[in-house]
Amino acid sequence: MKKHILNYFLAFLFVAFTGSLKAQETSKQEVILITNANVFDGKSDQLSTGMSVLIEGNKISKIAKSITAPKGATVIDAKGNTLSPGLMDVHTHLTWNLGPSGMFNAQSDYLAALSLVEAKATLMRGFTSVRDVSGEVSGIRSAIDQGLFVGPRIWTSGAGISMTGGHGDMRTPSTLPRQMGGPDMTEVEHMGLSIFADGETEVLNAARIQFRNGANLLKMYVGGAVSGVYDPLDIVEYSFEEINAAASEAKRWGTYLAVHAYTDQAIQQALEAGAMSIEHATLITESTAKMISEKGAFLSTQTGVYLGEAPDDWSEDQKAKQLAAKNGLTSMFELAKKYNLKIALGTDLVGSPVLKDAQKFELTNRLKWFTPVEILKQATVNNGEVLAMSGPRNPYPGKLGVIEEGALADILLVKGNLLEDLTLLNNPEVNLLLIIKDGEIYKNIIN
Repeated sequence: MKKHILNYFLAFLFVAFTGSLKAQETSKQEVILITNANVFDGKSDQLSTGMSVLIEGNKISKIAKSITAPKGATVIDAKGNTLSPGLMDVHTHLTWNLGPSGMFNAQSDYLAALSLVEAKATLMRGFTSVRDVSGEVSGIRSAIDQGLFVGPRIWTSGAGISMTGGHGDMRTPSTLPRQMGGPDMTEVEHMGLSIFADGETEVLNAARIQFRNGANLLKMYVGGAVSGVYDPLDIVEYSFEEINAAASEAKRWGTYLAVHAYTDQAIQQALEAGAMSIEHATLITESTAKMISEKGAFLSTQTGVYLGEAPDDWSEDQKAKQLAAKNGLTSMFELAKKYNLKIALGTDLVGSPVLKDAQKFELTNRLKWFTPVEILKQATVNNGEVLAMSGPRNPYPGKLGVIEEGALADILLVKGNLLEDLTLLNNPEVNLLLIIKDGEIYKNIIN
């Protein structure tokens, strides 16, 4: 039986081709002192000017106007540039780097290699943390955390839970579900992108498999999709009982359920069933926005995936669904502001490294609806709260998304004033002067 499991090949790739990228491309420092920085702390609407930040180990130990450099510290003069928490993307698919046919026909070690390349590119764009919602990335994360490769911190949902005919169902029309005599597992399941479950018992089994494989949260498709092959955008996927089974299992593990959904009916049912992170949601009306607020759930939003050109191989139906989702962005954001919803920032980009490079434009895409500081808060402190919802399943305990004493040291130094010119992030090669993740320097080009 063919198994698309990426983890097995990571050690081979490391030994045969790379050596220790971490040793080559990062410079571990026990103590780093950054001086003369204008600090965006993730919470304030203004910069704190002329500040010094001391990093000891992997945490920020002191912030003050002036700090005496400890013996042996690496001292970096920020020269009045903007110091910010590392950016976060809470809707990624690190393993989806080819089109569907390419994904299903590629060798597992090649897919792993592409994922590792994308992980490094993500970090170099300034995203020090990501939440991967549907994909097999546990091995990728292990390789990064062990210092074998360069990449962001990764939270994973494991495979997305999909009903037959739901958004995660990418099987060909001629492929029978296993209940009808089809194979025990199909290509999309072998790859860890989706797992098919119909009925409460199967949903529980699917959920427990993800936690067995190291998931930090669960992801479930509970409504129609833009790119879906079989599901119209307006339908509700899964019953209340099935969603509640997943949400309750996630809660029992001390974490939460994130759901893919666009419409009022799908989202309201998921909220009642216990979901705490709503992905997409561009077709909501006022009653749903109010309900999201009352439940204290996060609104996980994306823009670039709708604003970009539809793939050439999309059907007219898929293109129409993308347009409908795009047309709902303004209303969704207006309702989010009216009800003071907790807005998270994600991208949901798939298909190729070229398409995924648009991740760097996600923040400036939002200038139509938000101020630069509002957008930065979505990408830092808000996203940090989303990641922290994984509770005891959090792979990186500690505070993220802020620059404050005791927080984990994930930090960017951006050339210029980021609160005045958010477009600086559109050119990370030039404008990201310093990238620090977990107290280690991954890039330093400040002169």
